[in-house]
Amino acid sequence: MTKRNQHVVPHDRGWAVKGVGAGKATSVHTTQREAIDAGRGIARNQGSELLVHGRNGQIRERDSHGNDPYPPKG
Repeated sequence: MTKRNQHVVPHDRGWAVKGVGAGKATSVHTTQREAIDAGRGIARNQGSELLVHGRNGQIRERDSHGNDPYPPKG
């Protein structure tokens, strides 16, 4: 399975989870929270990144589940 970043985006029936380059949504949810939870599960499984968009379409949150080449020190 290829690593494909997952995006939570507005959809005419609520919120959708879409993989980069996918023509169709992977899943559609009533609330953004449900879509984020579903997208996070897919991103964890694939070791990819979850990008959450606001109603205006702009990315408002990113959550990486892959191997960061430069993890923060702390």
